[in-house]
Amino acid sequence: MGRPPQQADRPLWRRLFWFVALWLGGILLLGIVAYGIRLMI
Repeated sequence: MGRPPQQADRPLWRRLFWFVALWLGGILLLGIVAYGIRLMI
């Protein structure tokens, strides 16, 4: 079975971009949740 070779060596900047995007998304989510809790109290 000749599978097409997958691009295992993705460009580094793309993986870095995803890492930063997920990191910022997590911080933003935490900020929104904390702000919402502060408004409820």
